[in-house]
Amino acid sequence: MTKLTTPAFVILGAAATGIGLGLAPSFGLSIGNASPPAYNSTVTNCRVVDGDTLHCHSVRVRLLGIDAPELPGHCARGRDCAPGDPYESSRSLGSGMGDGLSLKIENVGTDRYGRTLAMVQGARGDLSCWQLAHGEAIYKPKWDDGGLVAASCPSEAR
Repeated sequence: MTKLTTPAFVILGAAATGIGLGLAPSFGLSIGNASPPAYNSTVTNCRVVDGDTLHCHSVRVRLLGIDAPELPGHCARGRDCAPGDPYESSRSLGSGMGDGLSLKIENVGTDRYGRTLAMVQGARGDLSCWQLAHGEAIYKPKWDDGGLVAASCPSEAR
């Protein structure tokens, strides 16, 4: 009998165990039947950085599952950046956010730049969904940890 202890087998076993325990987001996996976020925390005094990022006090918050047009000089050479007008995308996010004094947030983790990854609810609903519905961002399934954006706005997240 062959003993299966290769690194790939161990990793797959750990991932399967994590899924069974409801830990899929910690493995970066998307689950098709995800529930919409609970928005269980509040952030205050937020302002728009660009079409998919907010600055709330000293914390930068990156909206989950979307990519908005980059401000001039921010699209790295060789990167396939989101199309559109970055200034209009930023204005749209501000409109969806409202005054930014108090926003509801579902923290999902952090990205490679140290920003908080989150679903954020503004004056006009979920901000990732808002940006998608207004054509100011594109949906990125591989960035939608746990499928939260797809669950929150299925008609826009395609």
